[in-house]
Amino acid sequence: MKQMIKGLNWLSTLMELKVNSEMTAGLCVACLSGNAFNGLCMACHDDLPANQWQCRTCALPLPHSARVATCGDCVSSPPPFRRSLTPWRYQFPVDKMIGRFKYNSQRQFARPLIAGLGRYLVEQLKQNPDLKPEALIPTPMYRQRRRKRGFNQAQEIAEQIGRQLDIPVAAGLVRRKQNVRAQRELNRHERLDNLRGVFEIRGPVPEHIAIVDDVVTTGATVRTLASLLREHGARDIQVWALARTPA
Repeated sequence: MKQMIKGLNWLSTLMELKVNSEMTAGLCVACLSGNAFNGLCMACHDDLPANQWQCRTCALPLPHSARVATCGDCVSSPPPFRRSLTPWRYQFPVDKMIGRFKYNSQRQFARPLIAGLGRYLVEQLKQNPDLKPEALIPTPMYRQRRRKRGFNQAQEIAEQIGRQLDIPVAAGLVRRKQNVRAQRELNRHERLDNLRGVFEIRGPVPEHIAIVDDVVTTGATVRTLASLLREHGARDIQVWALARTPA
């Protein structure tokens, strides 16, 4: 873990051409050792915080396995989606890797996570072929924020996963009409209020879809988006994301 911290703290932009340039070549983005696969060596990959026990519906990390793996919140207030597939908890080093990708445009940090999500989804779809959606819906970003950042991380994830799984990406189906307060400053109820009326549908909605995002925090964004999509014809909605925050 000390080596991983060293890599995350000291990796410079001068290393970008050497790190993570090929699937089985280059240096590990975390500890800078060789023999990386999709940008992570085996030791650092094994250190990623797997979301081993999670709520079947919202992917909230649970403290232990259970035969009925549904959190209390989903029992008392069922969300408008039926399943979430999220391989990691949003903890170190996954949180730092997503941050480098999202806020610093360092895509080499996202590559191993997106590849890992793809492998996770392949296994899930092998076990449950009926889970494969007709289309992927990346969580939309307000145009000014996207222009400032230069990309929408949810759309990049959706496009890579869509190519791997042969699922079309409906990137323009939902538009974010206005900017709102940063969600990370708010609790769940404030987030839901903050998002009221923010999204609009711009075309026909397939019945079987998956919403794609980088991180699910309180679930307010995906609940709001899923509710709107359901109102416009979606009948079976999933959420696919890289990571889920613990309670």
